[in-house]
Amino acid sequence: MTIQTSVETPAETILDHPSAAVSKEGKYLTFYVANEEYGLEILKVREIIGLMDITAVPKTPNFVRGVINLRGKVIPVVELRSKFNIQSTEDTDQTCIIVVDVTFDNSTLQIGVLVDSVSEVLDITGDDIEDTPSFGTNLQTDFIRGMAKAKGSVKILLNIESVLTGSDMSLFNG
Repeated sequence: MTIQTSVETPAETILDHPSAAVSKEGKYLTFYVANEEYGLEILKVREIIGLMDITAVPKTPNFVRGVINLRGKVIPVVELRSKFNIQSTEDTDQTCIIVVDVTFDNSTLQIGVLVDSVSEVLDITGDDIEDTPSFGTNLQTDFIRGMAKAKGSVKILLNIESVLTGSDMSLFNG
């Protein structure tokens, strides 16, 4: 009598699951906006800074809070609450700016993302990431990389390049 066993190796797992979730695995910086937890690929994060003076810029969209001077470099700051059509609130001592690298038209820009608070860095496996659910054709969700199940809750993983549209990015790219 022969007993046949099957052991899945990582290579077989990738072949058996050609889903994009495998390529989405990695380390994510998690943060809160309006009681929802989001995640950004840690490789896109340049630094996290406390709230500092933000200079308003006339005639910019409502989601552009303004610009900051970060060690001599002017960086635009996008308020995620406004970008996601979530009601604004007063800044707190937990409010911070995540400076991210965003690629647009073959150049890399640094943009500050204003969030309510930063949570932690999580190592999320491909098995813990599901594709974005379909909400119908009228709702654009390409800015969501996936939905991560971690630490007993769901975290919305963002594709930071897609959070801002091409026309949004042209505001910052001269």
